[in-house]
Amino acid sequence: MNNKKILFITQAAMIAAVYVVLTYITNAFGLASGTIQIRFSEALTVLPYFTPAAIPGVTLGCFISNLITGCAVPDIIFGSIATLLGACGTYLLRNHKFALTLPPVISNTIIVPLILVYVYGVPDVIFKGVNVTILFNMATVCVGEVISCCILGTVLLRALAKYKHQIFGQCATVSKQ
Repeated sequence: MNNKKILFITQAAMIAAVYVVLTYITNAFGLASGTIQIRFSEALTVLPYFTPAAIPGVTLGCFISNLITGCAVPDIIFGSIATLLGACGTYLLRNHKFALTLPPVISNTIIVPLILVYVYGVPDVIFKGVNVTILFNMATVCVGEVISCCILGTVLLRALAKYKHQIFGQCATVSKQ
């Protein structure tokens, strides 16, 4: 195995481990799952800006986190897929700093409310006689993802940008900006 592969695997494993620890901490405050969720670990979805190893890293981290926090099997699977899609989108938009935090927000806003309604059976939200449960959950999940990805993720992005080559080595993505 060459050094680049070892670096890639090591970075992915470290990112997964940090994701799990951050989710575990978030879970202690009751914010890692449910209708209102602000996973600090979702800020890590900006890391594909620096290295493609972050894609399997955050995906595996989400999978393990959902496993150890007692999520239902469909949530473990589809929640991890939402994170995977978000991380891939971030990587694809790595040359557009403003937009790169949006893919995780979008994928989780679409997928997680469906999990909440159809897997966990969250109570119906009726507004003027209309069932708006999925729309309500989309709004609450979106707000949590904006806090996690757009706000915390941007803070993380800026903090790491100065040290990207020291942290991520020569694999660090070079953006056009």
